[in-house]
Amino acid sequence: MFCRFICLYPVYINSKKTLAEGRRIPSEKAVENPSCAEIRDVLTAAGLNVYVENKMHPREWNRDVQFRGRVRIQLKQADGSLCQDKFTSRKDVMFYVAEMIPKLKTRTQKSGGGDTSSQQGEGGKKSKKKKK
Repeated sequence: MFCRFICLYPVYINSKKTLAEGRRIPSEKAVENPSCAEIRDVLTAAGLNVYVENKMHPREWNRDVQFRGRVRIQLKQADGSLCQDKFTSRKDVMFYVAEMIPKLKTRTQKSGGGDTSSQQGEGGKKSKKKKK
C-alpha cells in the first residue's frame, strides 16, 4: 500500500545544503536544518497521509540522529486521483513544507532574540579570496 507514497528527505529543503549535497529547492525558500518531526507535523496538519521511516539520505555524511529519517507522503489515491488538489507534485509539497516550518511554535520560540550576527568575521575572509 505504501509503495505509491513519495519520499521527502529533510536534505531536500535544507538551506545549509548545496544542490550537490541534495537540496532540491532554491536556498532562499529553503529552511535551516529541518527535522523529520517538523516535516511530519506540518504535513499531518495539512491533512496528508504521512509516516516517518528511519532511513538516511545517501549524501548525508552526518550519521547523527537529528539528520536521520525519511518522510513518506501519500499524494495520490490508489485510483490515481490526488489526495489534495493543492499538492500536485513533490515540488509543491517541498515548497509548502519550507514555507510552513518557520511558522511552527517550536521554531518561533527558539529564534526569539537569540540570533546574534555571528557571521561578521567570515565576511572579510570571503572577499579576500576573490582578489588574486
